[in-house]
Amino acid sequence: GCLLGKPVEKLPLTGIRRIGRATGNWPPTGYFTARGLPADLAAAHPWNRRSAATSLAENIDGMPEDDDLNYPLLNLLLLQRHGRNFSTADVARVWLDELPAGRTFTAERVAYRNLLSGLEPPATARHRNPFREWIGALIRADVHGWTNPGDPAAAAEQAHRDAALTHTASGVHAAMFAAAVIATAATGTHDVHTCLRSGLAVVPPGSRLSAAVRHAVRLARAHADFDTVVDELHARHSPTHHWVHAVPNTALIAAALTHADGDFTGSVSRAVSGGWDTDSNGATVGGVAGLLAGSPAALPEHWTGPLKNRLATSVGDFDGTGFDTLAHLIHREATRPCPSPT
Repeated sequence: GCLLGKPVEKLPLTGIRRIGRATGNWPPTGYFTARGLPADLAAAHPWNRRSAATSLAENIDGMPEDDDLNYPLLNLLLLQRHGRNFSTADVARVWLDELPAGRTFTAERVAYRNLLSGLEPPATARHRNPFREWIGALIRADVHGWTNPGDPAAAAEQAHRDAALTHTASGVHAAMFAAAVIATAATGTHDVHTCLRSGLAVVPPGSRLSAAVRHAVRLARAHADFDTVVDELHARHSPTHHWVHAVPNTALIAAALTHADGDFTGSVSRAVSGGWDTDSNGATVGGVAGLLAGSPAALPEHWTGPLKNRLATSVGDFDGTGFDTLAHLIHREATRPCPSPT
């Protein structure tokens, strides 16, 4: 999901649609390609310059490095070192030890700077941080769901401790929502709609995040054409929210999962085709839909094959690690008894 969204991140919705249609990949059922793309269209809507060389179908050779996938590795290290009773200060310590400052962005970069300036959480999230309600904490939430299967409340509480380093309000609510959805999906016994209800149950019912998700789910149920759903979401949120804000992106995640009924290809396709933070949304949706698929063998080969079971990352010794190894390590933390290991 992350890889599908990488080359079209930052492109306007119209550009994503035009590229997909021009190359016979709309709605997208495989990775984006430059093959067959008219030169004038390529010039009008240039790919994400940092991503196209490694994320277009003709260029993929393993999963390239991405900040959205660095954070799950950091959270794996966090749990290995501090257990599930970690504090927000523990999150900060792992970041300072393991996360290159140059691979932080928006709210995470501000919080990192605040840590280096001597501030402590939660001041790190608030001090001169205009990005504190953006999507960054949501993209870190996966591991908290994976390590609390069947316990969405524990997953959300864990995500809250993590998010408090960098985010407030909707930024924190989005992380809690995602963690709870993933924790419910991780049981393998629920449909996607139950998972989304679990996510809504852990965020304040009167919050902007809750209202946006509920509206998105209603839209997805009301319209057979997902492009119509996306157009209505953009009409509602784009005039008032930045494209990386947590509220519209979480709404799009919920709409994509609802409209595709949790199907893997349908879910990641819809999440990325909706624009905004395409790689982040693709990653979160792919993680949920992948769990619902039930096993790695259930995921289509044209998605998994190009990854070659290899993840590039700027997080220490994890560079080049296989996804099967990472799944094993996450499972160990999910089954490790609390309290924290000594």
